[in-house]
Amino acid sequence: MTVAARYNSVAILVHWLTVIAILALLIMGWTMTSLPPGSPDQFKLFQLHKSVGITVLVLTLFRAAWRLAHRPPPLPAHMPAWEKWAAHLGHAGLYALLLGMPLTGWAVVSTSKFNIPTVLYGLIPFPHMPVLADLENKAPINDVVSEAHELAAWILVALVVVHALAALRHHFLVKDDVLLRMVPRFGRRAPAPAALQD
Repeated sequence: MTVAARYNSVAILVHWLTVIAILALLIMGWTMTSLPPGSPDQFKLFQLHKSVGITVLVLTLFRAAWRLAHRPPPLPAHMPAWEKWAAHLGHAGLYALLLGMPLTGWAVVSTSKFNIPTVLYGLIPFPHMPVLADLENKAPINDVVSEAHELAAWILVALVVVHALAALRHHFLVKDDVLLRMVPRFGRRAPAPAALQD
């Protein structure tokens, strides 16, 4: 049996869209919390932050479903078992955070004392999270999910840095095709399929 030597174009597109969205979310998150509370600029950034966050949630759900239906290329045979295990653990952590961060963000908005509606990209009304929005005393829940959201952001930064450094190490030091499997070809010929050995 043979498997593709690189990710398909849909997986590559969703990966890089997610990267761009995450970088934008981190920049917006740090910027909007430094602006004067209640200012028009802060309000606009909060709304955009929520919009992009829900987009990441949708992209991640789509990406997880796509991955279940399309087997990813195998890791290089020369990688030691511990490194393969670490790579799988890192990917699982990234998926968990890409799902958990939008969900905790949604929970923050849903339990906020300001009760500000969310309108995605100024066009699509988005509801508060069921159950949480109807609680009488939302403050304790809001404190917990706000701290979880902020902590998850820092963990995500750490994982993304490790993920990027690992990919660069493979490209420049190990000199294999791990990084190239997720880079758009831009006209380059695709590598030959790799044989899958049981």
